[in-house]
Amino acid sequence: MGSAARTDRAHARLAELVAALSLGIDLGFGQPMEHVLRQCLIALRLADGLGLDEQQRAVVYYTALLINVGCHTDAHEQAKWFGDDIASKAIKYDHDLRSPRMTAAGLRFFGSGQPPLHRFRLGLEFVVSGHREVDGMVEHHAAIARTLAEQLELSGDVLAAIGAAYERWDGRGWPGELKGDQVPVAARVSQAAEFLEVANRMGGVEAAKALARKRRGAQFDPAVADLVEAEGDILLAGLDGTGTWDAVIDAEPALAIVVSGERFDATLLAIANFVDLKSPYFLGHARAVSELAAEAGARLGLDETEVRTLRRAGLVHDLGRLGISNAIWDKRGPLGTGEWERLRLHPYLTERMLRQSEALAPLAAIAVQHRERLDGSGYPRGLSGAGISRPARILGAADAYQAMREQRPHRPALAADAAGAELRAGVKAGRYDAEAVEAVLGAAGHRVARRREGPAGLTRREIDVLRLLARGLSNKEIAERLMISPKTVGTHAEHIYAKIEAPSRAAAGLFAMQHGLLPEESFPARVAV
Repeated sequence: MGSAARTDRAHARLAELVAALSLGIDLGFGQPMEHVLRQCLIALRLADGLGLDEQQRAVVYYTALLINVGCHTDAHEQAKWFGDDIASKAIKYDHDLRSPRMTAAGLRFFGSGQPPLHRFRLGLEFVVSGHREVDGMVEHHAAIARTLAEQLELSGDVLAAIGAAYERWDGRGWPGELKGDQVPVAARVSQAAEFLEVANRMGGVEAAKALARKRRGAQFDPAVADLVEAEGDILLAGLDGTGTWDAVIDAEPALAIVVSGERFDATLLAIANFVDLKSPYFLGHARAVSELAAEAGARLGLDETEVRTLRRAGLVHDLGRLGISNAIWDKRGPLGTGEWERLRLHPYLTERMLRQSEALAPLAAIAVQHRERLDGSGYPRGLSGAGISRPARILGAADAYQAMREQRPHRPALAADAAGAELRAGVKAGRYDAEAVEAVLGAAGHRVARRREGPAGLTRREIDVLRLLARGLSNKEIAERLMISPKTVGTHAEHIYAKIEAPSRAAAGLFAMQHGLLPEESFPARVAV
């Protein structure tokens, strides 16, 4: 079978990738997961009620999913001024954003968590220059969300609507250049849906109707407010009882946008880079880890499909960081016990963001384990030994090495030699997989001892498959054990039988025993370095 025939054909709908990202945006606002998904459904219902056509509904769909996607990109500055950036953003739905009550509520967070002297100095800095930085934040959120939409190759109408996401009907929005019908209808509908979702979730349909009446002609388009007043019971019905993820994916208007191959990778990279903006200490981290892990996987004999999966898992491995405050990520001193517990959640949050998508679930299975350690000291589940998949061991070593090479608020970046020594010390301490570490270091340019091929030129992966073939496992059972596809197992099996010139399972088992591959414990030097 030629390599072209084995090319990865995995694809995903763009809606799945954007919806997965939206779950992280929920967490960044202190909202329960699927808040954005529910607001998308409300926005589509409003679009139907206003008589928008299918093309306009498509614009509403992506605008509703992406409307707040830029709000984490200055979380570093938010944490500087207001402490916990997630807690300070969570009050967004309590008052009108332009009201004195909202200003007073925001000021209560000023310098939160800092000693009095630091708060005083921060106050002086805010008066001199900081207020201008804070004033521009909302405007910048819309502009940078539009940038992501451009990278996702969405339509010009979607870009325009996202760029106007914070404009208001009365012209008092951000940047305050549009008012009334000048604001794209998708922006008007999506913004109302966002606030109505929270009001309905917290207080029911009557609370949502009251909000629509109160903000009619100010923040909200009167036509949208009147529609909620007249048909709110229908517009907001059944949101808690529906399978929200499936409902949103199935509701994508017009022709579904499907990404595959290089565009799939480019889309994941765009999202990864966007998430890395959350903290200046992580800029470019996902991409570097992805490339390092993929090269290490190739060095270890993973096939093309496995390497591609590992590369993609590297891009998404830290999406869950959106759900952890920058008061923790950017803290210069040691973390407290409670802060550590929150930080340890981020691989779990990554899994929760990705697991509902059939295309992303295999990446989630790898990413959630990248902070697990062989001795059981890792997180989030404290897995150990064979409980950690081989791709996750590679990704974990790549992430650890790259993190050491980057500056953190509490320490400078380590030099390459120091990072390599630290990683190898982790192997001796039983935390990291030796094979994975040496492959990562080799990929990073370190000098490593050459690996010996297995007998008959078998790769490490082929040895793993051979052991299980010899024990009589089916291709499907082997695929489940090694977390690869049955098709990939079949390809490995063809290569194995050809290399060792074995006509049967029994002959393959004899070969394995003769060369010390079985039992496994008798071949400690199978990948000697």
